Amino acid sequence: MNSTLAHSVVPSSVGTLLREWRQRRRLSQLDLAGVADVSTRHLSFVESGRSLPSREMLMRLAEQLDVPLRERNTLLVAAGYAPLYRERALADPQLAAARRAVDLVLKGHEPYPALAVDRHWTMIAANAAFAPLVESADAPRLAPPVNVLRLSMHPQGLAGVIDNWHEWRAHLLARLRRQIDVSGDATLAALMKELEAYPAPAHAGHAPRAETDPVVVPLRMRTPHGVLSFFSTTTVFGTPVDITLSELAIEAFFPADDATATILRELDDARR
Repeated sequence: MNSTLAHSVVPSSVGTLLREWRQRRRLSQLDLAGVADVSTRHLSFVESGRSLPSREMLMRLAEQLDVPLRERNTLLVAAGYAPLYRERALADPQLAAARRAVDLVLKGHEPYPALAVDRHWTMIAANAAFAPLVESADAPRLAPPVNVLRLSMHPQGLAGVIDNWHEWRAHLLARLRRQIDVSGDATLAALMKELEAYPAPAHAGHAPRAETDPVVVPLRMRTPHGVLSFFSTTTVFGTPVDITLSELAIEAFFPADDATATILRELDDARR
């Protein structure tokens, strides 16, 4: 076997992975050892590969480092332990209660738009009020699986109808950058590069100079029903022990002005 290829497939040691997560969190060994209640010497031995952490110590370090559940399994396997967290499809019967909760939240948010997305911003579900927001996008952009960041920023998606495209683009990229910093997810990093390369729509002009930091970044869209203005919130499951649930988020949009609220109520009445 080619020695270069053989070297490329060797998995990282648990010590190397822990050091990467510690550095990603911008913590020194002393900082981490203090909050995790282990000695700096022992942590140094673990990171250098001179000592193997117990399962309990490894999970304590992962908790203090806020390592995502998926990556905690990677740490466990690298240390020779069995994975702790399961990953089920959202349609799995054991997640039926969670799926009902998602559907209830989405339905309960009507007449305002809401959708559920996974860790890579793939849309899992949406309520009826979401459809009017995306009806201007080209049909291929709405074919499953729909990545909502691509849909929002692609020239054939919604970019052409977002009035404050530069502002909204900066907001989405900042959110994505923070998510990459937290997760270290290579797929999200590739998505970031793709989104950054999308051209500005013709109506956007040059990016305006930001004079103040807004408390909330609005989303302003031109639709056949009028200009809709929103702010959004994100909801996640508390203390999940399933990977799928830990990576699920609900994006809920609220009207930012009375005109938007009125239009959404009228659209809701028309659907009934």
